[in-house]
Amino acid sequence: MSSMMWVQAIGILVVFLIFSALMMTRKLPTILALPSMAILFAIIAGVPWSSSTPDTATLSGTILAQGSMRLSTAIAGLIFGAWFGQILNKVGITKSIIRKAAELAGDKPVLIALLFFVTASVIFSAASGLGMVILVGTIIIPIMLTAGISQFLASVVLLTSVGVGVLFNVSNWAVYVDVMGLPVSTVADYTLIAALPLIVISMIMIVFYARRDGRGRKAWAMPATSPTPEGRKVPTIALISPLVPVIMVFAFKMDIVPAVIIGAVATLLLSWPKRPVHVLSSSLVEGIQDVAGALGLMIGIGMLVNAVMAPQVTAIISPVIESVLPNSPLMYILFFTILSPLAIYRGPLNVWGLGSGIAALFVGAGMTPIAAMLALRVVSNVQAVSDPTNSHNVWVADFTKSDINEILKRTLPWMVAAVLISMVWGALAVF
Repeated sequence: MSSMMWVQAIGILVVFLIFSALMMTRKLPTILALPSMAILFAIIAGVPWSSSTPDTATLSGTILAQGSMRLSTAIAGLIFGAWFGQILNKVGITKSIIRKAAELAGDKPVLIALLFFVTASVIFSAASGLGMVILVGTIIIPIMLTAGISQFLASVVLLTSVGVGVLFNVSNWAVYVDVMGLPVSTVADYTLIAALPLIVISMIMIVFYARRDGRGRKAWAMPATSPTPEGRKVPTIALISPLVPVIMVFAFKMDIVPAVIIGAVATLLLSWPKRPVHVLSSSLVEGIQDVAGALGLMIGIGMLVNAVMAPQVTAIISPVIESVLPNSPLMYILFFTILSPLAIYRGPLNVWGLGSGIAALFVGAGMTPIAAMLALRVVSNVQAVSDPTNSHNVWVADFTKSDINEILKRTLPWMVAAVLISMVWGALAVF
């Protein structure tokens, strides 16, 4: 590298560190930090604003215009996923599933915690976002607290179920499709590597803290029926609805949007609400409102990915990335396990922040797209459960009156253990 390129590399690193610190300390929202970094990276690397040569990467065209549409598949998947989640809510399926789990558990705190972990994971596999976390949390947390489960453990049950649900939520997979250029079927094939260790470790953690923190008070008796908001009982068969899109993708290798649409149609046919057209239309509007912030993040992520993949920027960063790129199974395991805490506080391995751009650089430097995708999904488990900057972590800690930093300290070792198991399994699969 020339002296000028070293100066540019240092400039990009300084911008990266400054904006990382601003995001970690919440001085600057991520939704603004990501496009700002994309622009500054391009300016430092000498990317022109425009060019008469069509193949030349430009700030106005490649980064701002094309970058804002880079994750269009992911944006569509997120919108349809949020729509599906609202449909499940409006026809009463979400609450019915939770009530069924509570009835099965009776007054056994450990069983209640585990059943709610499984139940909420299924719900979040169909619909994610803060709105759905609040909806589910306001139902299951009071039940758990009344059953004698500690405030901390009630928080952990909800947060770990969010982590598991996100891995199976097909509407979130499109991020990896857009950034890594992988087909949906490939993302599906490697999902269990990221999910199964998290499920096992989460259940062990729940049992551990239930034994240690439980108080054993009387459980809250749940009603025998599960009425919908319209006052109608949800047919039992309709409770399989959240799994329909997941089955469509896993079993039939279907793309995300048609899988979600089939799930929505199946939900209406199985539950048969009084006003199906109104349910469909209002769910779409409210679903978009629920994920508006995430949509903004995806636009910023797309700009950042296009910025770091611009030839002018890649020429500067690639030599640095290549020097730290793990090139053996052991280094792959150690690198991502040790650095997995960098997924929290909007760090460089956070898929909803810098992580997508870093992964794109890894691919550009020689790592296979499958290896990069798998590593990013695995370390995202730390972020989904332990990150104090997550909106759902903030809400859960406030609702249960728990210390959000205590949740981080007590869950992080368990999540890193899950990452280690997944990375060992993943290294055997991709190398």
